Amino acid sequence: MLRRPTLIASGLTVVLLAAGCATTPDGPARAPDEPAQAAGLDVFHEQEIEFGPCASYATSPADEQLFDDERFDCSRVEVPLDYEEPDGARGEVAILRVPARGDKIGSLLVNPGGPGASGMIFAAALVDSWAASEVGERFDIIGFDTRGVGASTPAVDCYSDEEVDRNEPPWPYLLSVSSQEEAENIAERCVEGTGGVAELTSVGSGNVVQDMDVLRAVLGDDKLSYLGYSYGSELAAMYAEAYPQNVRALVIDGAVDPELSEPALRQSQFTGFQKAFDGMAALCAEQDDCPLGTDPERASAEFRELVAPLRDEPAPTSGGRALTYEDALQAMTLSLLSSGQWPAIIDGLAGLADGDGTGLLTLHDLLLGRGADGLYGSTLDMDANLATRCMDNPRTPAEQDDLLRHARDVAPFMELGLPEVGSVYECAAWPEPVSRDIPWTTGDVDVPPTLTVSVTGDPGTPHQGGINMAARLGGSLLTVEGAQHGVALYGGSDCVDEIVTDYLLALETPAEGARCTL
Repeated sequence: MLRRPTLIASGLTVVLLAAGCATTPDGPARAPDEPAQAAGLDVFHEQEIEFGPCASYATSPADEQLFDDERFDCSRVEVPLDYEEPDGARGEVAILRVPARGDKIGSLLVNPGGPGASGMIFAAALVDSWAASEVGERFDIIGFDTRGVGASTPAVDCYSDEEVDRNEPPWPYLLSVSSQEEAENIAERCVEGTGGVAELTSVGSGNVVQDMDVLRAVLGDDKLSYLGYSYGSELAAMYAEAYPQNVRALVIDGAVDPELSEPALRQSQFTGFQKAFDGMAALCAEQDDCPLGTDPERASAEFRELVAPLRDEPAPTSGGRALTYEDALQAMTLSLLSSGQWPAIIDGLAGLADGDGTGLLTLHDLLLGRGADGLYGSTLDMDANLATRCMDNPRTPAEQDDLLRHARDVAPFMELGLPEVGSVYECAAWPEPVSRDIPWTTGDVDVPPTLTVSVTGDPGTPHQGGINMAARLGGSLLTVEGAQHGVALYGGSDCVDEIVTDYLLALETPAEGARCTL
């Protein structure tokens, strides 16, 4: 699932992060020449990286503007394309560093989720927050683009921006792929656009986790400190099992439930989306001019009636581009991830009721990172999202049928966009099978105390997932009352931020039963 701030929106100067030796709450960090290395990976763990301006790392005009900032710098780290063949082809992981302002503990790797969300953009967009926080004072904040995303290579490329505008890519919540032939076409175009089967199928999370350990070593950290949102929670748990000896601190915010299969997780998300829709509808009903009416019980039906005409005739907008049904549903589902965005979706629906799709299309473009020039940034790379999911998550035809049936039963506001029968998993023809173990975490792990932050009304990663993740890792759970998909260090909660900060800086975990309220 996507994790983003709700406000969102080569020859370089040598700065070797490994230089020197920092003191941490759990003892001195290793010297640069004492890496904890896996066999055959010495050349990657010992590489020296160069940091410099970030402008050349931008993959869209919007990214260029964001990356034009002297408060952070960027670099690339070489990794094996295939860890079973470390002497073979290589890829590069692009990283953005917001340097620590004071006495440095080490590096804090951050992943905003997705899969496919840009960690570089996430770290850059929150530079003001890092500048004002104790975490930003004591850590180099490291946002990294996972394989396939943004400035990293290989770069997954399946659909052009024009095709995205025409809603040709398979949106994971519409279950709209209708045949095996269509699934084969999806796989073929991804292979061709990405440069081959090996490149496309290298982006699974098992490789990403090994990339994270290379980053840890190259950045000079004996132990990993990590903050991961949503999908980033999967990387955290997988890292804990693969490299328990290398864990210092793991903050998990919006945990994917480790006890659910991927189809069962999707089922829980459809249930969560409807719950969030109902909450938004209740807020709307408090207004006399609510475009969904004043009876929350009828809100799903009112929404369907409002958007149904878009299937045949998209709504005009002030910018000249029309709002399609798929655009409206994408704007709705992504906005439901945070109650702070509910007023914007209500305003957009009000405009649509008057025949104007401008508000909803503007919201859609903001959430998907589309600029006025028609180019999509790397805030959320849906091609990389697709490729990673296909390498991570199996789904049988029977599970696809069950998922479709469940979605139609529990999410009536989405009913118009869901086929009645005949849905095929968009990954059904992928050129290689899933590349990680399923389940992706077993709980058979012995790591230092971890911290899981879980919001009770989170529709994207429902609260039970946080409970289960904390139990699997034997760590602490911070329960947050509210309706939002992730919150730590940018969500406006002093209570949450204080607990997360104390944990990251001093490895202090909250008392059992700790709670905050948004």
